[in-house]
Amino acid sequence: MERLNMRFFWVFMALWAVALPVQAGSGQIVVTGQGTVDSVPDLAVITLGVSHQREAAGDAVKEVAVTSGAILNALKEMGVEGRDMQTSNLSLSPVWDNRTSGQAPKVAGYEARNQVTVRVRDLAVLGEILGQVTASGANRFQGLQFALQNPRPALDEARRRAVADGLSRAELYAEAAGVRLGPLVEIRDGFEAGPHPMPMMREAMASDMAMPVAEGDLSLSATVTMTYEIAE
Repeated sequence: MERLNMRFFWVFMALWAVALPVQAGSGQIVVTGQGTVDSVPDLAVITLGVSHQREAAGDAVKEVAVTSGAILNALKEMGVEGRDMQTSNLSLSPVWDNRTSGQAPKVAGYEARNQVTVRVRDLAVLGEILGQVTASGANRFQGLQFALQNPRPALDEARRRAVADGLSRAELYAEAAGVRLGPLVEIRDGFEAGPHPMPMMREAMASDMAMPVAEGDLSLSATVTMTYEIAE
C-alpha cells in the first residue's frame, strides 16, 4: 500500500509541474569574459643564498655571516635600501661521511646556509647587482622574478577588458540564437592572475661586468562571469 501511495504522489507532482505556466523572460545568457594587459616590469625580486661547509659548526656559521654581510654591504653601496633587503632561512646541518663501507656514517663537518631576498627597483642596474652579489660571495641562486610596484592600474584595465569581452560574447550569442539581449542582472568577479612573464624579451646590460638579464613583459589577466536576461 505504501508503494502504491508513493506512485500516486509522484504522478500528482508530475501533472502539477506540467500545469504550471512558463514564466516569460525567464531565459538567461551566462558568459565569461576575459581580459589581459601586458606591462613592462619596474621591479625585480632576487632570491639568493650563501652556503659554506666547515669542519666545526661555529666556523661554518661564521663564514656564512661574514659572506652575508659582504653581500648586504655591496647592495647598500649600489643604492638598494634596507627595506628592500631581507635575510631568512638561516640553517645549520651536519655533513655525513658515508664513504666507509660496513661502518656507521660519521659527521664529517657542518654546512651553514643563509638566504637573502632583494627587491631591485631600478632595473637599469639589475645586471650589475647580480654580478656584484656573486663577486661578494653569493653561491646559491634561487630565483629571479619580475613584478610591478603598483599593479592596480594594469589589473583594473584587465577587468575593464574582461567586462567588454563578456558583453561582446553575450551580444554574439543572442544574435546567433535569434533573441534580444536583455539587461545585465548579475556580474561576478572571477579569477585574476599576474603578473607573469611573457615570451617577449628585451636584453638589459648595465656594464661589462654585469650579468645579462632579459626582463620581458608581464601579463595580468582577469575574468568575470556575467548573466543577462533574454528580452521578450
